Amino acid sequence: MSSINPYVARLLLYPIKSLDRETCDRVTILESGALKSDRTWAIFDQQGNFVNGKRNHKIHALRSEFDLKTNTISLRVQDTKQTGEFNLSESCQELCNWLEEYFGFPVEMRRNLHRGFPDDTLSPGATIISTATLEAIASWYPELNAEDIRCRFRANIEIAGVPAFWEDQLFTNPEQTVKFTIGDVEFMGVNPCQRCIVVTRDPQTGKQYPKFQKTFIEQRKTTLPPWTERSRFNHFFRLAVNTKLSPTEAGKVICLGDPVIIE
Repeated sequence: MSSINPYVARLLLYPIKSLDRETCDRVTILESGALKSDRTWAIFDQQGNFVNGKRNHKIHALRSEFDLKTNTISLRVQDTKQTGEFNLSESCQELCNWLEEYFGFPVEMRRNLHRGFPDDTLSPGATIISTATLEAIASWYPELNAEDIRCRFRANIEIAGVPAFWEDQLFTNPEQTVKFTIGDVEFMGVNPCQRCIVVTRDPQTGKQYPKFQKTFIEQRKTTLPPWTERSRFNHFFRLAVNTKLSPTEAGKVICLGDPVIIE
C-alpha cells in the first residue's frame, strides 16, 4: 500500500438532515468538530422525533436544493408539480406549513449551529469513505452503480487514490483512536459507522432492494481487508468511519484535493 496517494475527491454536506446533499469545494470545521452547514437543520414531529426515512416513507420523494449562502431551500415533491421555496432565516414557519401539508401532520424545524444533528452524537465529525469502496459495493448489486451507493450511505468526505475499504485503517480497538490529517486538519478516527434500514432502500423512491442487507453483510465479512480491526464488527452492517476532532481545529478548512495522511 506504499504507492497509494489518498486525497479528498468529494465534499458533501446535508444542510437539512434526511434531505438531499450539496456538493462543495471547501468546508469549515466547527468547534464541536462537525462540518459547518452539515445537518444544521432537522425536521421534527410534535413528539420530538426526527422526521426521517426510518419513521416516514414520504421523506424519500422530497427533492431539495439548498443555497448555503442565503439559507434558502427549494423543495419539490418528485413526479408532481408541488414545489416551494423558503428562506429559513425569514420564512421558517411557511416551510413548516408546506411540510405539514405534505406529511399530513405538524412539524417543527430546529437548528443547531454548534454541532448539527449527527447520528453519532459522541463522534460528530465528518463521516469518511473512499471512492473505491463505493465502487466495490456497487459491484455486489447488479442494478446499482457507485452513485447509487453514494446516495444511500451519505458520507461527508470521499477519498480517492486508495483501494477499496482503505478507510478501515482510520479506526482501531475501542480504547484508542487513529490520528490522521486532511490538509492541516487533525482528525481522530473512532469507529466504523453502524448502518440502518434506510440504506437498503432507493433514496428517491423508498423501494426496498431485495436482500440488500443480507448481501451486504455477507460481502462485507468476506472482503474485510487485513488492515481492518475485526473486533469492531459485532455485526457487518457497518460502513464509513465516524470521527471526532479537538476544538483546536475550529475554523480550519478542508478543500478538494487535500492530502490524507495517517500519523
